[in-house]
Amino acid sequence: MRVVDVHANFVQALPGKAVRAFIAFVSKMKITSSRARLLALPLALAAAFPSIAQIQMPPVIVTATRMAQPITDVVADVTLLDRAAIERSGAGGLVDLLARSPGIAMVRNGGPGTTTSLFIRGAESRFTAVFVNGVRVDTQSGSGGATWNAIPLSQIDRIEILRGPAAAIYGSDAVGGVIQIFTQQGEPGFSPTVEIGAGSHGTYKLALGLAGGTNIVDYSLGLSREISSGFNAQALKNTDIDGYRSTSVSGGVGLKLKAGHRIEATFLQNEINSQYDAFTVTTADDQSLLRSQSVGMSWSAKWTDAYATRLSVGQSNDRYETIPSPYVTDTRVTSYLWHNEFRTGAHILSAALERREDKLNNASTSPRVTQRSQDALALGYGWTDGPHLLQLNARHDNDSEFGASATGSAAYAYKLTPAWRATASMGNAFSSPTLYQRFSEYGVPALKPQVSQNREIGAKYESNGDSFGIVLYRNNISNFIAYTSGAGACTSSWGCYGNTASAQYKGITLAAAKRIAGVSVGGSLDMQNPRDMVTGKQLARRAKQMATLTADTRLSGWNVGAELQMTGSRFDNSTNTVRLPSYTLLNLTASTALSRDWTVLGRVDNVADLAYETAKGYATAGLGFFVGLKWSPL
Repeated sequence: MRVVDVHANFVQALPGKAVRAFIAFVSKMKITSSRARLLALPLALAAAFPSIAQIQMPPVIVTATRMAQPITDVVADVTLLDRAAIERSGAGGLVDLLARSPGIAMVRNGGPGTTTSLFIRGAESRFTAVFVNGVRVDTQSGSGGATWNAIPLSQIDRIEILRGPAAAIYGSDAVGGVIQIFTQQGEPGFSPTVEIGAGSHGTYKLALGLAGGTNIVDYSLGLSREISSGFNAQALKNTDIDGYRSTSVSGGVGLKLKAGHRIEATFLQNEINSQYDAFTVTTADDQSLLRSQSVGMSWSAKWTDAYATRLSVGQSNDRYETIPSPYVTDTRVTSYLWHNEFRTGAHILSAALERREDKLNNASTSPRVTQRSQDALALGYGWTDGPHLLQLNARHDNDSEFGASATGSAAYAYKLTPAWRATASMGNAFSSPTLYQRFSEYGVPALKPQVSQNREIGAKYESNGDSFGIVLYRNNISNFIAYTSGAGACTSSWGCYGNTASAQYKGITLAAAKRIAGVSVGGSLDMQNPRDMVTGKQLARRAKQMATLTADTRLSGWNVGAELQMTGSRFDNSTNTVRLPSYTLLNLTASTALSRDWTVLGRVDNVADLAYETAKGYATAGLGFFVGLKWSPL
């Protein structure tokens, strides 16, 4: 059983009379309750929010503290995207979906198969810790971070997004946030699915899925294939079109040993062949071959009502190769975790031992194979009592290269009313240099870990399906690793990496959602100032303003939706001399059930056929469409 279903099953198990009596009692209370009113989101979302929530249990989230807890008890700034939300979005790829969430921006060097960067609150990709089914996913090549274009959306069942530093829980790299991805888990019964689709740029998709099980064992298996002719990413360097081919497979099996004890194994693999245009003008058919893989096993055991443990081991592999120009880099990350939870009354305590091993095989590093390890002890404490929510975390990491790093965080929330609460948190984080940054021809072995100090305050409202949130944050980074051309301690004449900078990510995020006359309206606005504290310049490819506005409703048997994505102007370089203009995209989606088992989905992206860039010189897709058909018998 997935954690998200725990509360729902509890409600269903209540006696009918008790439920009706409780609902009647709450209904009487509503007569005397005041209604909170809020002038809405800066995108003109103005509405009144009722102050008493519906009788429904909140979903459960695990990423905020590495322990399952109702999302209403989470102090951190989080977003949950379940399978229904993923399908409803009509997004073509994982990063396209994530970029619609508050505080997140995306940069892509061409089409979906090309190099992709993701920024949480303005922080670089290397400052986001990414997990797939609890397995750490990372690359030690270049500046680090997850290879976002290699994670297939078709295999994803659920995504949890944590904004803000979380190194006191997860260790290195959780400076800007954490994103945890879950593939499908089997449930009792048998559920096959088939999806086919076609779209512009010669895009075709096929996905097959099987899930099922009994009360003892469950399983899931997913396969998908996607091909696209693509478009020309850089017209000035090569006149060919740059397409891609992607094949992915995921699966899992779970075994219930006895009540409260479960063993689970999961895997996800994706292979993508993507055409791209090299830095120099050429007639060659440049291709990148990328394979991303994660495998994990875990044993969860609830020994008593008060004590539970989780023992897990996982390994991820990220291999990147280019042809005809030969370049190969291969990262392997192995992690081990023993997590303990103690619950007594309003208190939750956690203690964990964790080990991470990084290994890089790269011809441009010396030695060719480099590696390191990190051992950690993490402690956590949570307290929920009436209007008070408190979360404390502390962690000690010992790096085989850099020695000890201590991190901590404290977060507190106070419920002003049943719907409103105020939050405040503070914490520090760190990110160790990648093996490439230290041992490549552009590297400096003496690099130091980057460290951060974060402060944030906020307010949250949620009632009757309506929500509003505001968060103000400031995250200062010291020992910031930047690439300096023509200078530094390395031997390359092109320059090298160095702890030459400091950065600040400061901003305000607002988000709201409300149902108005049968239309679900939502939106977010980010006003941020990501900048280099040494030069005072705006950090490259990050806008100071971003906004998203969505609306969806049911019309004549169709679920229809519209989305506006607005991004302000940015600079393509650190010296702020090359400006990227602002842009606004309009996307449309529509879906309907043709019968009990068949659903058709259509989407139109960039309706205005706007020409825009997220990276200078790299084209983006113009007007595009996609139509898909899904068979999923009930």
